[in-house]
Amino acid sequence: LVAEIEKKITEAFEVFDRESNKTVDVREIGCIVRSLGCFPNEAEVQELLAKIEVEEPGGFVHLEKFLPVMTKVLLDRRFRPIPEDVILHAFEALDENKCGYITKEDLVKHLTEK
Repeated sequence: LVAEIEKKITEAFEVFDRESNKTVDVREIGCIVRSLGCFPNEAEVQELLAKIEVEEPGGFVHLEKFLPVMTKVLLDRRFRPIPEDVILHAFEALDENKCGYITKEDLVKHLTEK
């Protein structure tokens, strides 16, 4: 199981490893984690980066440092997506007219007002 997970992580990492040198830009880590089916918020991404030894701020992340941290995340099933029924319930709460959709204007209003 661990070997399968490590292979999956390595393959996702390699998509973002533009120079094929086992490193990625630190700014890509959130995208890599999300491509693996995990959905951390930005603060949680920063927590992950704190566990990964990044060479310098704004620098690069090495696969060998990323792999054990991300393997544990997947084994622990962290950062799971929100269940569909919860998302549907939230959508229904925003769909005040019960018409099955939300207009762009209503969505903007809901996202920008307190």
